[in-house]
Amino acid sequence: PVLDTEDAWVSVEGPVSIVELALEQKRIHYPLVEHQFVLCTVLYAIMRLSLKGVKPLSLFDSKGKNAFFKDLTSIQLLPSGDMDPNVLSIRQQFLLKVVSAAVQTLCSSQKDKEVSEEEYFPFEKGKNWPNLAADLAQYLQISEDLVRRHYVCELYSYGMDHLGEE
Repeated sequence: PVLDTEDAWVSVEGPVSIVELALEQKRIHYPLVEHQFVLCTVLYAIMRLSLKGVKPLSLFDSKGKNAFFKDLTSIQLLPSGDMDPNVLSIRQQFLLKVVSAAVQTLCSSQKDKEVSEEEYFPFEKGKNWPNLAADLAQYLQISEDLVRRHYVCELYSYGMDHLGEE
């Protein structure tokens, strides 16, 4: 891009402007950033919902694991549409665990009527973990309907029929 500058700024001496520094930066490979985002979301869900026995890197194939340790400006081979059925099974189990833990947390906080959902997750007002799991299912190549059906079944099993009907 062409940057027009006023004549008064041409003779100024000093460090390089932040605009010029930004233009000199390499462009990032956006799919690699999305891949990193999926890992961060998985790690956050594991931490926030206290999921035990989940190995986050087992949710990715060898190409996906190798991509985590590359520079974001490099063009990397990312997982293709064909996935190992074992990896897909592990991903599906993980998403169902996330939904189950979220519903369990919601039900336990509602049984303690003194503690609202906002107080239980103070920094996450409006964070809907089952919807997040459904969104994550798209990235992990798992059926979103499967996750939503599991969510409804969990709501019914915890006696929250009014939410299950919605």
